[in-house]
Amino acid sequence: MARLSDVIENFIKEMLERAENNYLEIQRNELANLFNCAPSQINYVLTTRFTVNRGYYIESKRGGGGCIKITKINMDKNNYIKEVIWNNIGDEITQQEGEGYINLFEERGFITSRESKLMKAVINDKTLNLPMDIRDIVRAQILKTMLITVIE
Repeated sequence: MARLSDVIENFIKEMLERAENNYLEIQRNELANLFNCAPSQINYVLTTRFTVNRGYYIESKRGGGGCIKITKINMDKNNYIKEVIWNNIGDEITQQEGEGYINLFEERGFITSRESKLMKAVINDKTLNLPMDIRDIVRAQILKTMLITVIE
């Protein structure tokens, strides 16, 4: 059974896909009532699943029941991947962070499902059977190299 956070995330993403523009305005309290959860659960999903690194921009409007505007950032494949390589990955990256970028690239159609699975397998902690002090460094280099190869 899916976690409530996953269900809420997928619901919001489906609503964004159906939106005529690249944004969606929702009432936090209405969404919480729909899922029979606390508004803080909606906040958690928004702050962890709809970040700039994942291709979204959130604006919170005060008053009127707590309206929240979620904008899906338009991304050019090559420019965005280059931006991530040079400005976000850095010298080290955890498995979770790396998989987050890979999921974003797959969601946006920048890489195929097969490429996503291969990349995740390569950056997995079990695959990188290295001492902890260098694992994230090696993972960052491998991920950067794979992404550079994808955009060439």
